[in-house]
Amino acid sequence: MIRILIVDDQSMIRVGIRAILESQDDMTVVGEAENGRAGVDKTRGLRPDVVLMDVRMPVLDGLAATSALLGPERVEGHLPRVLMLTTFDLDDYIYEALRVGASGFLLKDSEPDELLQAVRVVAGGEALLSPSVTRRLIENFVAARPRATTGSTQLNGLTDREREVLRLIALGRSNTEIAAELFIAEQTTKTHVSRILAKLGLRDRVQAVVFGYESGLVIPGSR
Repeated sequence: MIRILIVDDQSMIRVGIRAILESQDDMTVVGEAENGRAGVDKTRGLRPDVVLMDVRMPVLDGLAATSALLGPERVEGHLPRVLMLTTFDLDDYIYEALRVGASGFLLKDSEPDELLQAVRVVAGGEALLSPSVTRRLIENFVAARPRATTGSTQLNGLTDREREVLRLIALGRSNTEIAAELFIAEQTTKTHVSRILAKLGLRDRVQAVVFGYESGLVIPGSR
């Protein structure tokens, strides 16, 4: 059973999301919160598997709340998966949330089936990447920032093959697509991905995408 906490300052949004989630046999909503501070407190008390986190909220916004849950001040022994809820114009906070460790984001006007799939994906330990949107978001922000020299240095610890796999991850390729492009087995690709995350101290593919751009391995606009 996937335990979910909904954090959004709009009660109608919370009610609608709850109704969709609780129509499923494998999901249960353990609580709701109307702002980021309450969301952090309830997450630490209820220990949900997945937190659906709105971006713009009073008292404490979604970025600060996500940072509190996944950053240095996180509670040991409990690391929830955070799925950010955003509007179509892609809030500036989302990029920072991905850097902090959010597992991805979902547009608020997504279809119910997309919400359910997203919750299952992140609950299963995967990152929710939408190549057409996530890549554009990351590219826009990285292009406007100085390139990180620390990331470039960390790349030296990767083998040539691992650097190539990371480049393809950053371009939004799935394991299946990477395997086909590099003419290797999909299981071999998964092994490379695991080693890359471990060597770079990254949590999931979302952070790998961010790292790929910030380190300069991938240039905004490349394909």
